[in-house]
Amino acid sequence: MSNIQEERSEPFRIAIIGGGIGGLFCALSIHHHYHSTISGQDGHGKSKRNIQIDVYEQAPQYREIGAGVGIGINAARLLHRMGLGPELVKIAGQRQGTWFAFRRYEDSGEIISVPDAEPEPGDVRQSPCARSDLLELFLTAIRERRTATLHTEKACTKVAVLDEGRRGVELQFRDGTAATADLVVGCDGVHSVVRDQFVTDANNKSVESGMIAYRGIVPTSALEQDWPFAHWSNIWISKHRHFLSYPITGNTKLNIVAFVTKRLGGGRVINDAEGEQNKYKNIRESWSSLCDRDEVVADFEGFDEPVQRIIGLMDEKPGRWRINDHEPLSRWHFAGGRVVLVGDAAHAMLPHMGAGAGQSVEDGWILGRALSEYLEGDSSSSNKRFQSLESTMQFYQDLRLPRAQKVQAASRVSGNLYELQTEEMSQLSYEESLPVMAESLRERMKFVWSEDIDVTYSRMRDEQAV
Repeated sequence: MSNIQEERSEPFRIAIIGGGIGGLFCALSIHHHYHSTISGQDGHGKSKRNIQIDVYEQAPQYREIGAGVGIGINAARLLHRMGLGPELVKIAGQRQGTWFAFRRYEDSGEIISVPDAEPEPGDVRQSPCARSDLLELFLTAIRERRTATLHTEKACTKVAVLDEGRRGVELQFRDGTAATADLVVGCDGVHSVVRDQFVTDANNKSVESGMIAYRGIVPTSALEQDWPFAHWSNIWISKHRHFLSYPITGNTKLNIVAFVTKRLGGGRVINDAEGEQNKYKNIRESWSSLCDRDEVVADFEGFDEPVQRIIGLMDEKPGRWRINDHEPLSRWHFAGGRVVLVGDAAHAMLPHMGAGAGQSVEDGWILGRALSEYLEGDSSSSNKRFQSLESTMQFYQDLRLPRAQKVQAASRVSGNLYELQTEEMSQLSYEESLPVMAESLRERMKFVWSEDIDVTYSRMRDEQAV
């Protein structure tokens, strides 16, 4: 048997580093597309190599910290196509026709209301969820479909590309164990160990945004009496502060995220109370960081009564994290296509579009679909983009990088809009800033929600066929 035949008789080993939402969805997507094509659902039905998927999570168990996550209609379509739509609808909040109503901070007067995307056939709709609920949905699907082997307490410390005599990539873990794979997928987030093995230049760094955020979840049952609005999705706007809420878990809970800018460009401190600068320096870029609720009370003094009620229901130790921006990466795959990045490891973005998780879902979907075409094993394929692992990963990058980085840039602008601190608004009063913000918000989310990436995939694949 030749070396090529021997290699093809063995399973193609895929190691996914990181067992969060992005990593688990990526495993589901690879499995889904592989089995769709091998059974002929995509019109191919060709013989492919078997696959073996392992997911390595550094924590003792698979769990999500943080609070809520926005799954826009663009990402929700993909979950429905994977057969997870009914379960998604069950755990999601319902926005009741409004994406967000933007309100004055002091009296809740409406500035502008941005409509939600209309539901599509098959009950495809915007699906804001509790992170823990979404993670559990993916875990259940992985176990039921026998998608992957799930490992815990496996913190990856090193990724080493093996020499020509030894196939693949070696992973080393903190517990002293090791594993090998044909493809390593770095889904290990903003502090990605996988990325840091290959990207060491100036682009691989975080940039201080000057902003912090408080997070929490409160029950809607404690707010229903005398709630003054027709829906739960609201953002209260002040100079250098904004406070948002949206429904999750079948509208039984509200996800709360409250943003405060502590420093503007050049390091100028907004609130120069004694100790403020040192306090900001000590805040971590981590969702596990906590603070006293009194800090939220102090930072949102003067906000209207509904906001004060919500703050009063937050945990005594709410989440607090420092929000850093991240430079765009120009390359997402390395080592001849044997290592590839997905989600925040590739394009960590500010949270102000509520689209980061959706972009990770899009990454996983496209990676799974492209990898399935590569694994069909037909070396005579007329489309050279899938004849090697490197060209396949380049196709994934060519399709996903421009869109993800467009969302990344838009998220940066949105944060400054919501804090009324864009360059245009920097010299304007609060009253003068509001109409400028409202005009900028009218069409802001449409490009995120409207693109069907399967259509984009097919177009790019056909354009590249030779």
